[in-house]
Amino acid sequence: MNLTPKQLRILKLIRDWRVRHGYSPTMQELADEIGVSKVTVFEHVEALIKKKALIREANKARSLSIADGVAVPDEARPLRFPLVGRIAAGHPIEKVADTDEVDLADILCATADRQNSTFALKVEGDSMRDEGILDGDYVLIERTQVARNGDRVVALLPDGSTTLKSFYKETDHIRLQPANPEFEPIRVKFCQIQGVVKGVVRRY
Repeated sequence: MNLTPKQLRILKLIRDWRVRHGYSPTMQELADEIGVSKVTVFEHVEALIKKKALIREANKARSLSIADGVAVPDEARPLRFPLVGRIAAGHPIEKVADTDEVDLADILCATADRQNSTFALKVEGDSMRDEGILDGDYVLIERTQVARNGDRVVALLPDGSTTLKSFYKETDHIRLQPANPEFEPIRVKFCQIQGVVKGVVRRY
């Protein structure tokens, strides 16, 4: 897929914004981030939609999303993943917008195939301790909005905070289950899934 540097940057901004807020930025917010006019952003977004890198729902605000199978530039480097913030594994906290990377080549001294649609979060708290996810670990997250019962997910809660828990869809609510008896499950009518845990990295 032949994308310009600004188009690649727009993809990254949309990815990060959706992880942090649960929705995509407006054209004006994109323009402010990049330092160009709203018209210029609109032209780039339309080009990305034509190239099938972005999807937009008709007649719906903040509906831009990255098409399945499309890797944001910093997701496509072997064993290097964007570190987009921190995730609560205790009580929910508002996610911090960090700009850094986790380079697994430095940690594991190994090589791997290209990792598509994957980013990293640093765990804060020990509510997932009994699942082997400890405070200070890095979790590798596959970007998706769909989860199955038992998946360990990054969930955006109605109050705007994010948390790392095991997902269970029950009769009239969603249960976000910790893996530590010191913590109570979080029960909500609705939450947005930001991704599913695919791996844990720990530095000793």
